Amino acid sequence: MVALTSSDVLLPTQIVDGIVEKSKTGSTIAALSGQEPMRFGDVNIVTFDDDLTAEFVEESGAKSEDSAQPGSVVAIPHKAVVNFRTSDEFKIADEDYQLGILDKFEEKCARALARGLDLGAYYRINPRTGNAVTGWTNYLNTTTNRVEKGANADIDVETAAGLVIGDGYSPTGIAMDPSYAWTLSTARYADGRKKYPELGFGVDVSSFEGLSASVSSTVSGKPKDGDAADNKVRAILGNFQQGIRWGVQRTFPFRMLEFGDPDNTGRDLAGHNEVLFRAEVIFAWYVFVDQFAVIEDLV
Repeated sequence: MVALTSSDVLLPTQIVDGIVEKSKTGSTIAALSGQEPMRFGDVNIVTFDDDLTAEFVEESGAKSEDSAQPGSVVAIPHKAVVNFRTSDEFKIADEDYQLGILDKFEEKCARALARGLDLGAYYRINPRTGNAVTGWTNYLNTTTNRVEKGANADIDVETAAGLVIGDGYSPTGIAMDPSYAWTLSTARYADGRKKYPELGFGVDVSSFEGLSASVSSTVSGKPKDGDAADNKVRAILGNFQQGIRWGVQRTFPFRMLEFGDPDNTGRDLAGHNEVLFRAEVIFAWYVFVDQFAVIEDLV
């Protein structure tokens, strides 16, 4: 991570107040599936591979055994950390300036953590490096339900839904890369009419064909919006309500650190007149990969 110096962030308050950013995208998992309370540590999730069946028993008749047996999987905790360095002149700046910086940090921190959830659960990607965390074995992109992007995006979605339904699950949501949402929203009939005018330009799609929808560049594996990294996945469709079990096990208080080298940059904070802001969250998740299908561009 590049250490920020005073020249990077010390701007007059009137400039800070006027900063305009490009549209940013967050977590599709948080948008399409609800988190659940989780205690700290490994969490056992009980599963049933088979449905239980009822049995009619006549008077004095013997009851028989049901072959369905419960199993379990483990949601493993993963800590996510966001750091931000700035000049220690922050401590003596006026309150309006301090609040402006802290508000901006809170916004960016929340977005970074949200995107980290997607990148970890979908692709086991470390957002800071863009590399895979090879020790993680449970992540969505190991699903064998895969659809090659074709000429018609709506047909791709239909095919992906068929794979999930064919495996016995009900799709509840679809996560799309912005480029794919654009392709879908601008699809037209032969006479030029838009097929899905309700999607607008695909910027903020919230539903499609009865499925909840969310749009983010995390779907194509990008640590940040605008990154060149692209794993060619264009959409993820599946049972988001039950197929991803996730929660926040612990949040650590926001801290301002003034001494040492807490982000291992080789720059001592006090020695370089800097302070570091830090936020940490412990997520835990488990993905039932057979409940999802991915649409990918293999060209």
